[in-house]
Amino acid sequence: METYLREIAATRSERMRWWHEARFGMFVHWGLYSQLGRHEWVMNRERIPVAEYEKLADTWQPGERPAREWARLARQAGMKYMVMTTKHHEGFCLWDTDQTEYNSVKRGPRRDLVREYVEACREFGLKIGFYYSLMDWHHPDGARCARDGAARRRFLDFTQGCVRELCTNYGKIDIMWYDVSWPLESPERWETVAMNRMVRELQPHIIINDRAQLPEDFGTPEEQVRAAEAGRSWEACMTFNGSWGYMPISPDWRSVREVVDMLCTATAGGGNLLLNIGPRPDGSVPEQAVERLGAVGAWISSNGDAIYGHVDRTDGRMEWMPTGRWTLRDKTAYFWCNRWPGEELTLGGLRSRVARASLLTTGAPVAFQQTEDQLVLGGLPVANPDGIAGVTVIKLECETPPTQMLGAGCVVLD
Repeated sequence: METYLREIAATRSERMRWWHEARFGMFVHWGLYSQLGRHEWVMNRERIPVAEYEKLADTWQPGERPAREWARLARQAGMKYMVMTTKHHEGFCLWDTDQTEYNSVKRGPRRDLVREYVEACREFGLKIGFYYSLMDWHHPDGARCARDGAARRRFLDFTQGCVRELCTNYGKIDIMWYDVSWPLESPERWETVAMNRMVRELQPHIIINDRAQLPEDFGTPEEQVRAAEAGRSWEACMTFNGSWGYMPISPDWRSVREVVDMLCTATAGGGNLLLNIGPRPDGSVPEQAVERLGAVGAWISSNGDAIYGHVDRTDGRMEWMPTGRWTLRDKTAYFWCNRWPGEELTLGGLRSRVARASLLTTGAPVAFQQTEDQLVLGGLPVANPDGIAGVTVIKLECETPPTQMLGAGCVVLD
């Protein structure tokens, strides 16, 4: 295992360059559970018997190529990649697999939904990610494999066969996104090294997440945008309304402002944001997501310089401010002002000389005065000029890489 981890570390920087620069992706949870509209864990939480749940495979009739709608929306929202559930915990496969008849080609849809998704990503210039749940509530050995050696062998052969097909049948794939490694309790029992060696032989440039019990290329904090330790790549995966799968009864949709704030946190921590949509059974996207993602895309179209590409982590360099947040790139600091102070904004403790200040959206210069301990930006609009999220980014071009030092004390005047 240690040899394998050293091998992938040697190529990680180059393989992940595009991902670090992309910053923002779309997660898509879509499966049989979408028909019930009561969360993607509905089979487990409501204890629906396998035989009863399996009937959903014959009633599912998606609309015509809905993945094109997702990909178009992702592109408009400023997202650079997508990750779709090829098989969730329910065990239903969305591609033409030889491993089980329980799939979207043999049953209701009678279509390879993974292929439609891949084609849509390529049409709209998005990188392609495959989600694959290791846990499987439908497979007869999905639970038995933890206590029966023969069952484990059968289930591992099934799992590895599925993963091999996904990495073989669709051309270049950019991300393998595993989930829930229940019930086997170690990477040795999952044969994760062997499985991922196979993945990398078939897809040499692929990146892999950390949910098959190996750290691999990046961590995946869920429902919290939390930076990993320095040197560790990370991606926060977030629901839009508290459910990954389609759940129309949920009223808790994140606002445009919340999404922009999550993007700021991810960027400041050198991470990515993977924001989920849960399409309806026909594949259409709920209006709440369409509306908000359209607005997020409009905001990003004018503020993308503060998000995309190489960024520097702010921790240890910049301080928290009551009026906003920071992102950094080389000698430039971007101040995301989310509590607009009026015509004048004061930033304390900046230890770098500012050469130029401007509004990022328009490039309009901002007048400023800088002393040893204060940067005072003047002549600003009375009201926040950003009408989309209430977040205006001020670009500060400095003579040296920006740092800020405040601490908890106050300035003492002689």
